[in-house]
Amino acid sequence: MEKFLSIENVGQVFKTRKGDFVALRDIDLAVAKGEFISLIGHSGCGKSTLLNLVAGLTRPTSGVLICAGKEIAGPGPDRGVVFQNHSLLPWLSCYKNIHLGVEQVFGAREGKEKLRERTLAALDLVGLAHAAHKLPHEISGGMKQRVGIARALAIEPDVLLMDEPFGALDALTRAHLQDELLGIVAKTRSTVIMVTHDVDEAVLLSDRIVMLTNGPAATIGEILEVDLPRPRDRIALAEDERYHACRTAVIDFLYRKQSHPAARHAA
Repeated sequence: MEKFLSIENVGQVFKTRKGDFVALRDIDLAVAKGEFISLIGHSGCGKSTLLNLVAGLTRPTSGVLICAGKEIAGPGPDRGVVFQNHSLLPWLSCYKNIHLGVEQVFGAREGKEKLRERTLAALDLVGLAHAAHKLPHEISGGMKQRVGIARALAIEPDVLLMDEPFGALDALTRAHLQDELLGIVAKTRSTVIMVTHDVDEAVLLSDRIVMLTNGPAATIGEILEVDLPRPRDRIALAEDERYHACRTAVIDFLYRKQSHPAARHAA
């Protein structure tokens, strides 16, 4: 596998009033171009911390992160981020929320018409061309999240980073957006790293599932190859033995090998 994104011996320590808090240790992970990786683990295991390191929002205490041959030293347009909260500017339309990022990244070298085309193409990719001029309060939660995805994809990032992008949505909307994301990734061939707590979501979407041990001092416990052909259909997978084997392997890690202390006390 040719490395596109490389996380090498990364550790993260936070200074607190009670002393150093070791959030992550000895993280080593190589991601291929076009690969879909899910990070999963119990709350407090450092999933979002690791995603923030890849995004360049924080710097590692030790180790190095490299994307497309360059060290990650801060945020950049080569990495688009989709948060659990859509984070749209409420006074801007869906179109303008996306156009703002497009203008920042491409405005110095492209004309107004090209920027407009990029923005409309991103809206069309997530099926929201009809809502281009609506404000965030005029659309549903699922539509807001699709705008967030479109905004990240519009700048054509090398890596799409997603932090529980569907966690705040109801089950039906979540399933619909998961299916849409499968189609979007197939079209764009994006490299994706996604944080999730949802085992079924991880198996449905991922090429590999990276399972983190409990914090503090969390690290990679196991990595599961999801050997399921694409395109994937959730209805067909419901009866696929390979799907159930992957699901069982993740659940086994989370609830037997890495059972959360609170869960053990409750048992």
